[in-house]
Amino acid sequence: MRILDRTVYVGPSLYAHFPVIRLDVDLGPLEEWPSGKLGPAFTDRLIAALPGLHEHGCSYGEPGGFIRRLTEGDGTWMGHILEHVAIELQNVAGEAVTFGKTRGAGSEGRYHVVYQYHQEDVGLEAGQLGLVLLHSLLPPELRPEGAVPDDFDFAAERDEFIRFTQSRALGPSTAALVRAAEDRRIPWIRLNEQSLIQLGHGRFQQRVQATVTSRTSHIAVELASDKEETNRILAHLGLPVPRQRLVQRADDAVAAAERVGYPVVVKPFNANHGRGISIHLTTEEQVRAAFEVAREHSRSVIIESFITGEDHRMLVIAGELVAVSKRVPGHVVGDGVHTIEELVDEVNLDPRRGIGHEKVLTRLVFDHQADAMLGRKGYTRETVPPSGEHVFLRSTGNLSTGGTATDMTDLVHPDNAEMAVRAVKAIGLDVGGVDFLTTDITQSYKEIGGAICEINAAPGFRMHMAPSEGRARDVAGPVLDMLFPPGMPSRIPIAAVTGTNGKTTTARMLAHIQKLAGHHVGLTSTDGVYIDGQRTVAGDMTGPVATRMVLSDPNVDVAVLEIARGGLLRAGMGVRHCDVGAVLNVKSDHLGLRGIGTLEQLAAVKRIVVEVARDAAILNADDPLCLKMADYTSAKQLCYVTMDPTHALVGEHIRAGGRGVVLESGIKGQMITIYDHGAHIPLLWTHLIPATLEGRALHNVQNAMFAAAMAFSMGLKLEDIRHGLRTFDTTFFQAPGRMNIFDEHPFKVILDYGHNPAAVEVMCELVGRLDVAGQRICVLAAPGDRRDEDIAEIGRIAAGHFDRYICRRDDTLRGRKPDEVPHMLRDALLCAGVAAEQVLVIPDEQAATDAALREAEAGDLVLIFADGITRTWKQVIQFRPEAPARLAERPRVSRPEPAVMPVTAPPGEESRREFVRDSRGVWLPREEVAD
Repeated sequence: MRILDRTVYVGPSLYAHFPVIRLDVDLGPLEEWPSGKLGPAFTDRLIAALPGLHEHGCSYGEPGGFIRRLTEGDGTWMGHILEHVAIELQNVAGEAVTFGKTRGAGSEGRYHVVYQYHQEDVGLEAGQLGLVLLHSLLPPELRPEGAVPDDFDFAAERDEFIRFTQSRALGPSTAALVRAAEDRRIPWIRLNEQSLIQLGHGRFQQRVQATVTSRTSHIAVELASDKEETNRILAHLGLPVPRQRLVQRADDAVAAAERVGYPVVVKPFNANHGRGISIHLTTEEQVRAAFEVAREHSRSVIIESFITGEDHRMLVIAGELVAVSKRVPGHVVGDGVHTIEELVDEVNLDPRRGIGHEKVLTRLVFDHQADAMLGRKGYTRETVPPSGEHVFLRSTGNLSTGGTATDMTDLVHPDNAEMAVRAVKAIGLDVGGVDFLTTDITQSYKEIGGAICEINAAPGFRMHMAPSEGRARDVAGPVLDMLFPPGMPSRIPIAAVTGTNGKTTTARMLAHIQKLAGHHVGLTSTDGVYIDGQRTVAGDMTGPVATRMVLSDPNVDVAVLEIARGGLLRAGMGVRHCDVGAVLNVKSDHLGLRGIGTLEQLAAVKRIVVEVARDAAILNADDPLCLKMADYTSAKQLCYVTMDPTHALVGEHIRAGGRGVVLESGIKGQMITIYDHGAHIPLLWTHLIPATLEGRALHNVQNAMFAAAMAFSMGLKLEDIRHGLRTFDTTFFQAPGRMNIFDEHPFKVILDYGHNPAAVEVMCELVGRLDVAGQRICVLAAPGDRRDEDIAEIGRIAAGHFDRYICRRDDTLRGRKPDEVPHMLRDALLCAGVAAEQVLVIPDEQAATDAALREAEAGDLVLIFADGITRTWKQVIQFRPEAPARLAERPRVSRPEPAVMPVTAPPGEESRREFVRDSRGVWLPREEVAD
C-alpha cells in the first residue's frame, strides 16, 4: 500500500464543508486482501493498538459499527481501514475529529481516503503513522519491503505523536476562547503556529494570544512580569502582600532571606507556570540551591517571605471575579505498601491525565524538582511512604506540572473577591489571575490573614474549565463578551462569485459598487488582491491564501471573493461560509484536469459556493447546470438571474414572492429589473452601463445583472447600485484583460483574456454586433493544458467571424510542443472552412500581436486573445508603425460561412506553413523569403 499524493483542504470542498485531508492511495496486492481474508489475528492486533476504534460507528451510525465492518463477511478494504486509523490516532492525541470517507479513484486498487483534521501537519502525520502501523500488522509475506522500520515500536511512536500534536495544538486556554467564539458564530483565524488568534474579520477583528487580548495593556503585562514592582504597587494600596527582595547573586539571596526572615520562597523574577520556584526554605544551603534552580529561568531572583496557607487562583475578567480555584501541587498518597515510583505510575493511570495539555490533568513526572522535594523529606523514589501520607513532588499547584484543582468560586468571601478585583485593576489588566495564599478562602483576609503572591497576565483557564473537583466554569465566555459586547459585529459581509466565465468582471463590478457606496473593499481576483481599489499582491489570487489576506486586513469592511475552480480543487474555499454566493455559468473549460472530466463534475465543484452561502444564493437560470444547484443551497434567499423574460420557472418563483433579476425589453432598449417580495423594481437601462458597449456586449449585461443581484442581496441601496454600474467601464485600469478597448489608432483594438470556447464565443458574437468599416483581425490562442477537442472547439467557434487569423501559443507550454497549439488552431479553422490564405501561424505572442497591429488599417478591428495581459496592453498602446511594414499584400476576402466539417479530420501536414519576417519587416511564407 502506497500513498501516491496528499491534498489538504483548508475549507469547504467536494468532500466536506470543513477541513479534510485526501490521501490518494494505491493498495497494490492488498486489493485482494480485505480484512476478512486477513483473519481475526489482524483485527485483534489492530484493536489492541487502538482500542478507541470500538467507538467508531462507520456506516452503522453506532459504536461498534466499524468493528462489524472489519469482521463481517469479507470485511473491508485497507484504504477504509487507514481512514479510521488516521481519525483514531488524532483522537488519541486529543484532537476531536470524526468524519471520514473512502471512495474508489477510478482504477483498480486506487482509492481516495478522506478524513477530518484540525491541524494540517498533525493530520498528515496521522495518515503516515497509520500507514506504518497497518503495514506492521500484516503477515510478513504481505508486508512491503522497507515499509516498517526494524525498530518500530507503536506505543513509543504513539506517545511521540501525542507530544508532536500537543506541541502544535492550541493551548487549553486559547482553545477555550476559540470554542467560545464558535458558539457565538464569531469567525477566527490562526495567525501563527503558536497561539495568536484573530477573532472576527476585517475591521471588526480582535486578537488573543493565550489569554492576552488586543485590549491588554502592554504596560500592565510588563508590571505583572515585574514581581518586585507588582508587590510594591499592591503594598502601596494596602493590599496584603509578602515581604520581598530582588537579588542577582547567591550571597545576596542568603542575606535577603535573613532580612525577610525564614522560612522563605525563592522564585525567578519573570518565569511562569511555577517553573523554578522553591518554597518553605529554612537554611542557607537550601536558599543557595534554590537560587541556582531559579537562575535557570531568570537572571534576577526574588526572595519572598513564606506565607502559610493553601494556594488559590482568582480569575478576574473585565473587572469581575469569574472563577476561583484551590490548587494542590502534584502528589501521591502513601498506602504503606507501594514505593513512591509505583504510586506515581498508579496516579498516571487516571484517564484524565495525559501528556502536556492533552487532557484535563497532566501526568506526574520525576525530575530535578521532584527529587529535590523528596530529598528534603529524606525520601527517594524507592521509599514506601506510610499509609495516608501526602508526598508532594512539586512545590506549586500548577496543573501543567501535575497539580489538581478544586473549584471554590461559590465559596469565596466577598472581601477576598473585592481584594482580587482591586489588585488586577491596580496592575491594569483586562484579564488577570491573582495567586492568593490563605488558610481558608471562605474567610476574610482581614481576619485570618493571607497574601497575594503574584498577579498573572495571561492566566491559564484549564483549572477553571476542568477542575479535579467541583463545578466547571465558563471563563472563556466573559472574555468574548468583553471583546465583542452585545450589538458589536464580528463579521464583515462576504460575497463569493464563481463560474467558468465572467467571474472576474462581476467581482470587480460588485467591488466597484461597494466602494462607491462608501465601503473599504477587499477583492480577490485572477490578477491580484485589491484593498480599497489598490492592488497589494499581484498574481492569480483566487484561493484560500488570498481570502485570508482580505479577511485579516483591519481596514476591510466588505469582502468580494472571486472563487476559481483550481483553488477549490487544490485547497477548498478559504472561508467556511459566505453571505452571498453566486454561480454565473458552467462551461467546458479545464476538463480532464484534477479528476474533473465532465460538465456535471465541474458543476459540483462550483456548486460549493452556494452550498455555503447563508443569506442569498444567486444562480443563472439560463444555465441548466446552475439551475439544478438550487436543490443544494440552504441560503435564506434564492435569487435567479435570467436574460429571458419569459422564463417559466423564474416567473413562477417571482409570483411566489421570490427574488429575481430579469432582462426586460422596453421602448428605450433593455432594462435590468429586480423582482423581490412581489415588488417590480426597474434598475437601469443596459445602454447606460459603459461596460456593455451600449448594450451590445451581452456577456457584460449578464455580468452587470449578477453584480446588481449580489449588491441588492447585500443590502445596498438602489441608487448606489445604479451609480456603481453607470461608472464601471472595461478600461484596462478597471478590468485588465476583460474586453479592454483601445481606439486611439486608426483602427480599434479589443484585448481579452478569453481562454476557453465559451469566452471566445461571446467575444466573437460581440465583434459580429459591432459596426466595422474595414476588416476583422483576430489573434487566436488556447492554453496548452486544455484537451485537444477543447482547443479544436476554440478554432471552430472563431471560424467565420474574421478576415484574418493569427494563431499563437501561450508563454507557458503546459506540456505541449512549442508550435503545437497554434497549428491545432489553424487546422481547426481550415477544417471549419476558413481559407488557408486567411490564417497565419506565429507562435510567439509578442510577434503575433505585432503582426496583427501592422496588418490593421484605418477602420479595421483587431481582437487579441492575450495571455500576458499587461505586456500585450503596453504593446498595443505603444505601437507606432515606424515603417509601412505589413503582412504580404493579399486581396481582401469575404468572411465565408463556416463549413460543416468534423474537426476530427483536419487537413494533412502539407497545409501547415511557417511565416517569417523579411528584411523589410514584411511577413511572408518561409519558402518565399530568400536565405
